[in-house]
Amino acid sequence: MTSSLATVAYIGAAILFILSLGGLSNPETSRRGNLYGVVGMALAVLVTIAGPRVAAAGVPWIVAALVIGGGIGLYAAKTVKMTQMPELVALMHSLVGLAACLVGFASYVDTSIQYTGVEKTIHEVEIYIGILIGAVTFSGSLIAFGKLNGKIGGKPLLLPARHWLNLAGLLVVIWFGREFVNAHDVQSGMIPLIVMTVIALLFGIHMVMAIGGADMPVVVSMLNSYSGWAAAATGFMLGNDLLIVTGALVGSSGAILSYIMCNAMNRNFISVIAGGFGGGAPAAPKADGAAAEPQGEVVPVSATDTAELLRDAKSVIIVPGYGMAVAQAQHTVNEITRTLRDKGVTVRFGIHPVAGRMPGHMNVLLAEAKVPYDIVLEMDEINDDFPDTDVVMVIGANDIVNPAAQDDPTSPIAGMPVLEVWKARTSIVMKRSMASGYAGVDNPLFYKDNNRMLFGDAKKMLDEVLVALKG
Repeated sequence: MTSSLATVAYIGAAILFILSLGGLSNPETSRRGNLYGVVGMALAVLVTIAGPRVAAAGVPWIVAALVIGGGIGLYAAKTVKMTQMPELVALMHSLVGLAACLVGFASYVDTSIQYTGVEKTIHEVEIYIGILIGAVTFSGSLIAFGKLNGKIGGKPLLLPARHWLNLAGLLVVIWFGREFVNAHDVQSGMIPLIVMTVIALLFGIHMVMAIGGADMPVVVSMLNSYSGWAAAATGFMLGNDLLIVTGALVGSSGAILSYIMCNAMNRNFISVIAGGFGGGAPAAPKADGAAAEPQGEVVPVSATDTAELLRDAKSVIIVPGYGMAVAQAQHTVNEITRTLRDKGVTVRFGIHPVAGRMPGHMNVLLAEAKVPYDIVLEMDEINDDFPDTDVVMVIGANDIVNPAAQDDPTSPIAGMPVLEVWKARTSIVMKRSMASGYAGVDNPLFYKDNNRMLFGDAKKMLDEVLVALKG
């Protein structure tokens, strides 16, 4: 394949990637968006293999790598549950970072192309920055994977003088970057490159370890952005225009998503990177010595009583949270929705942008369960409707329905936009226990007069509710 034809094919693939991003912005067009992305990537891979820069002798190795990688990807797609999607996404991000590191080192030791003067300096800067971003993405994504699947606790690890440690690491990276660019040969340049890589790996670990569990949706979107910039850096190292464009698309869209997530939590990006919010720890005592836990009585409710309240309601809003994902209760929720709608009850879903462990987590689960898209509404679309709602069912959510965000200026989540479920005539919160949410903040909603608590595993309780409704 000629260079001109390869360039035209790359442009076509880039257009398909842009269409893919556009399709993924809406649940109703997400399947089409995924298809555009698959076709675009398949085209890009085929053109790269058939292009003028790949020697015929290397094609069998590339095909073998494609078969192995494709087999692993197919196995993961078939076996990974929807509830495990956040950690899978984090793991995929780590692989992009690792690829950027490996390509960077390979590009540096490759002597088939000799660079001189300014071109040599630019190429080495590309390598240095590419490996830096890749290493941070790789180690940070692995820690995020561990936090999301529970192997690493959600509590933030806040080292003494951690910001000074980060600053010192940055200065060392800049210093060794100078040494790397001024190196006279590959051997002398390898030492500063390795030192920088180790520091970048440690920084990625430190950065994500310091971020509390409540900020994990922001972390996932942030790492998504990092992986995009790592891919773009790889494109610069290899001189591949499509990798640069694709990486820039992923990097910029991930950055925008991180901004949206931060707005949804009333936090700025720097405060997320600084870490410390959300770790499952109990709330601290108030200054006057009073207990941090809200005072009041919890009113428990049974599955049968819950079904009765739902049956008598004219309007119901369901607010899903991570507890629904853990219990894998989304299909039962859809059955309850269909049963209520058949009885003439208006049922809608209220989705908070940071519900779950990654952006759009609840939307993905509901789509998998075949919940109609038109009754799944975002927080801004549905918040004004709670006062006119008879029953709100909160399934495994906590921080996103916490009235302390509006009522308590001293709360860690003060100012965070939340779903105002307490304004409904009756709210029913489904939880296993009275434990605080991922942010470690107590919830006064549980003690309100119009609230009821349905304790137990969400799937088991919802199955009982469904049986009572049909009975």
